[in-house]
Amino acid sequence: MPGATRLWVGKDIIDQWARSSEYIAIQNFRRLLAFNPDNLDIQRSETISVERQNHSRQVFITWSQQPRQMAPFGKLYTRDGNSRSIAILAVAKAYNLDLEIVNIEPDKGVSAEYLKIQPLGKIPGFQGENGFILSECIAIAIYITSQNKNTTLLGATKEDYALILQYMSSANSELLPKLGGWFRPLTGRDPYNKKNVEDSQKAALASVAALESHLLINTYLVGERLTLADLFTAGMIARGFEYFFDKAWRLENPNVTRWYETVCNQPIYAAVAGELKFIDEAIKNVPPPKEAVPKKQKEAAPKKEAPKPKAKEVEEDEEDDKPAPKPKHPLEALDKPTLVLDDWKRKYSNEETRQVALPWFWENFKPEEYSLWAVDYKYNEELTQTFMTSNLIGGFFTRLEASRKYIFGCASVFGVANDSVVKGAFVIRGQEALPAFDVAPDYESYTFTKLDPSKEADRTFVDDMWSWDKSVTVADKTYEWADGKVFK
Repeated sequence: MPGATRLWVGKDIIDQWARSSEYIAIQNFRRLLAFNPDNLDIQRSETISVERQNHSRQVFITWSQQPRQMAPFGKLYTRDGNSRSIAILAVAKAYNLDLEIVNIEPDKGVSAEYLKIQPLGKIPGFQGENGFILSECIAIAIYITSQNKNTTLLGATKEDYALILQYMSSANSELLPKLGGWFRPLTGRDPYNKKNVEDSQKAALASVAALESHLLINTYLVGERLTLADLFTAGMIARGFEYFFDKAWRLENPNVTRWYETVCNQPIYAAVAGELKFIDEAIKNVPPPKEAVPKKQKEAAPKKEAPKPKAKEVEEDEEDDKPAPKPKHPLEALDKPTLVLDDWKRKYSNEETRQVALPWFWENFKPEEYSLWAVDYKYNEELTQTFMTSNLIGGFFTRLEASRKYIFGCASVFGVANDSVVKGAFVIRGQEALPAFDVAPDYESYTFTKLDPSKEADRTFVDDMWSWDKSVTVADKTYEWADGKVFK
């Protein structure tokens, strides 16, 4: 067969094939390939033939290297290195799904078009060629995987499928958020608070300890072969191996280490995640180094330009066709403040919150230049999972992007699943809340209450909202801090 490849299949794998018809042997061969996504081009080949050796129970399979042309499948909105997208990308690539990758940076703001796909402005988001939309990573991963009707990544039984969902949900809602609360403050992405970092570290290690125990007697998370649960959870735990799980830790946790190394070396995972690299030493629980402030370079004298010819007078009709100038932010009209908000944001990000940052803030705060506001979500009774509520806060913050120069604040979810509240505190330029917050379409879902910085109770409230280490009391009921977001 021109341009074909010949493969010997041993009797220890398909012993019965030698006694089967050619048609049955070909069908068995296709099923054999179904569990190995790297061979999907073989599985989809136009031509497969079988030959037997005389007086032997060995079978030779020959196939043409002519995979079918992929049709566009859809778009995945994500960014490079996003933990929640690794499994999705791995399966899509292995199953030859033509998935267009659209880079999205939620921290820098998202378009109104993307909010139609992912209302919270988070990643990943998916839009199929047929217009079908999904906005949660687990749903996207399962949908992508299910496109291959022969997949084994979703388990062999209903029980397997339920367990796969269980491990994926735990990794998404428990493991990754706690790892984020551990490494993000140490890398300058979130404000540093030693107690919060220690709490996140404890919770993350508890989740990993559960995996260590399970993997003592199991090669994979579900069943005896690789599933979507392994790919998905490996993507989530990768941050731990990137920052904390050093040589000493790996010796103490051989089961998780062995499992992670096994998954990372699977071709389906390595094709998108790259080469596995272990660290020798974990990063320390200390505030990140302060940002270096570059020295201002001496401005060069502007070159004299040749006089431009006088422009032809524009007819009134042409003037009307010109695009209107971009409107300025209403707070831009205020006088330049003596307290530069970016100085405070750097202080908050790089210093211990209560011991250093907050005293600096109150020492430099100017009530005539800025105002303080308590923010409360109006519909707490509708809140369910705390991680979803945290995403809701993050979406609100994303839509505040146009006011970033004039706002700093934190908002947190307090409580547990199906019994939580959202509260926060902000400092804004000027004395009115509306000009700062109405850039976000969902600002009406929140109430804004002006605080008095001369009152000790209001100052304490701000301290607590920005420190993430105190509970709150609402309607005589106490809610413990669960998760928070900072807008800076």
